[in-house]
Amino acid sequence: MKSIPLLAFLLALAAPACALADQNATYTAGQLSTSETAFVSEISSYLMAHYPTAADAERAGYIRYTAEDETGAISYANLRWQSSDAHHPSQLWYDKNGKLLGADYSVLLNESASRPQLWGVNPGRWVEFDGHVHWVAKDPSTGQLKYDQWMPDQDFTAAGGDPERPSASTLVAMKKVGSAAQVATIFHFPSIWDLIVWVTPNPNGAFAWKNPLVTP
Repeated sequence: MKSIPLLAFLLALAAPACALADQNATYTAGQLSTSETAFVSEISSYLMAHYPTAADAERAGYIRYTAEDETGAISYANLRWQSSDAHHPSQLWYDKNGKLLGADYSVLLNESASRPQLWGVNPGRWVEFDGHVHWVAKDPSTGQLKYDQWMPDQDFTAAGGDPERPSASTLVAMKKVGSAAQVATIFHFPSIWDLIVWVTPNPNGAFAWKNPLVTP
């Protein structure tokens, strides 16, 4: 999820102090190891061939849920938060023209108490992301979609909702929307370990937060 740094920071404000250390990558070197280079090369080739455009992602079941962020990325999720292999990332992100930029891989936190060791990637590149509920709202008068709507699990629960099975009715009760019909999409984003990878060339490295070749 390319909005991770900002969203993780906001979520971390409400998190226990003991959890804060895992909210950021502990290994941020731009230089890739031999195994990491092989991983990035392999997934770049595969993902570019199978999901080159946002339309391809949507046909494969990915759902858009963010606006363009400060790195120029728009995120799509398939709601499968346990990445089964390198060919099936949990998220894909595209530029404003619908061109593939990169992907997120995830491992459920309850499946791994420590940073994942997968595909030859340094475990320090993975970050912890706390559970929250996402939704996309629709303007009833224009039909325009409003992205980047979310709240921490604990807030949704406090309002009487179930984050595991989120309902638009909870958002109505919280006055986040006027009616359930205004919720185009709602889903739970569980607590995960997350890995972001640029598949388009990035001079700063495939695991860097920003890419100087991509501008919003």
